[in-house]
Amino acid sequence: KKSNFSLFGRRRTSTMPPKTQQKSKEAKMAAAMAGGKGKKKKWSKGKVREKVANKVLFEEELYERLKTEVPKMKLITPSALVERLKIGGSLARAAIKELESEEMIKRLSYHSSQWVYTRATAVEA
Repeated sequence: KKSNFSLFGRRRTSTMPPKTQQKSKEAKMAAAMAGGKGKKKKWSKGKVREKVANKVLFEEELYERLKTEVPKMKLITPSALVERLKIGGSLARAAIKELESEEMIKRLSYHSSQWVYTRATAVEA
């Protein structure tokens, strides 16, 4: 006599569903032809980032902020100035060159894609 229990203590039950009547070829073709007439999928336009209106020229008040704030920053990069002062990238690079020429900041690393500067510390002997 065959047991109703498996090795793992669970009861064996048949898992196959009962057989259903197969559709004829004509019925399958008709179903395939009817299904493809739905609406086309509309693609989303994607997420739109809001445009930041950074300044491209220094105003008097902004130039004063540059002269006072930037020499006190520990890490000075063009991207840091863009974030802090809301200025364009080319204006930030020009500002860094000017501050370096006035010896207000000191160069750490200079690469075409990323400039790294720090505040100039007074070395007195």
